Amino acid sequence: MRACVTGATGFLGAHLVRHLRERGHEVRITYRSAARLSRVVRKDLETVKADILEPAAMRRAVKGCDVLFHAAGYVAAKPAELVWQLNALSPRIAVEAAAAAGVPRVVLTSSIAAVGPAGAAGKPVDEEQPYLASRLRLTYGDAKHEGEVEAVAAASRTGVEVVIVNPAYVLGAPVNRSDHGETSTRIVGSYLRGRLPAVMDGGASICDVQDVARGHLRAAMRGKPGERYILAGHNLTWVELVDKLAELSGVHHPVPVIPREAAGFMRTPERLGLPSGALVDPEAFGLMGALWWATSAKARRRLDYRIRPLDETLRETIEWYSELISAGAFAADSASRLSLVASAFRVGGRMGIVPVMKAAERRVGRRLVAGA
Repeated sequence: MRACVTGATGFLGAHLVRHLRERGHEVRITYRSAARLSRVVRKDLETVKADILEPAAMRRAVKGCDVLFHAAGYVAAKPAELVWQLNALSPRIAVEAAAAAGVPRVVLTSSIAAVGPAGAAGKPVDEEQPYLASRLRLTYGDAKHEGEVEAVAAASRTGVEVVIVNPAYVLGAPVNRSDHGETSTRIVGSYLRGRLPAVMDGGASICDVQDVARGHLRAAMRGKPGERYILAGHNLTWVELVDKLAELSGVHHPVPVIPREAAGFMRTPERLGLPSGALVDPEAFGLMGALWWATSAKARRRLDYRIRPLDETLRETIEWYSELISAGAFAADSASRLSLVASAFRVGGRMGIVPVMKAAERRVGRRLVAGA
């Protein structure tokens, strides 16, 4: 099989490229920045400079391939225009480019954010979940969902087979271990460095980047056109994740827990069109305050998707970040407002605030501090 991969210089994309090559497939990757090619470049890779928003460039990039893995995207909330271009518009361009170049199949990397959070009582979502997450006003999730709609519509017009995969919260070590980490892995690095100011009592489904990369290839081989496959893992609260990081790393930084109900209050200024004054983007409250729990039963059944043990994934992520910290990779980082908040809470911990909060937990019946 000859595959073209967009987003190949990213965390997941680089693993996908390695997975394809290890199984003997020919791989062509697209890139915009030559500086990022060091993450994946090998002598047996063909590279093509192409902007995923330029139809002509994408047609040239995919010509002669058997499958296009459209793994490029933008995990952020701002700037909104760029989020929508890369996550909602580019999938249509990718499918139309594949059709024009005679590429029969596209595997689109979407997100669990395009499916939505868990239902009542934390019931994990599956592929049949109606998209109701728009009520959360999350730009990224809305854009990813729109990208799926656009890709399926383009497939219907052109006859290209489109298979959608929806990874959950991806952890693990990057292919290039000198990388400092991307969006999903930063919670681990921030905790180990004592720069995680707080978590909300929402949660996520933690999956391993290598499992997700393998799931992409399985989707290309076995996925049914027009269908989506959730590539999830272990459903945890953020509190449970931080506790697990503390247990496995031996690093104990107390992290305050913000009640999930506070998310709506914290986003009130945003809804009123007023400056929030928050230390983080207001959308982060809606994201971290929800339970992004999912089941991969369909992917297990149809794609033979495998989920490795949680401890194995977390240990690998911790070991990689610990290597970076020991090598002084973050020595030049200046203090941020968030890191100062985390430092202040650690000082409070040394002054005895943690036992007080632990005692209060028994009274209120919920966790107030994690990692201690």
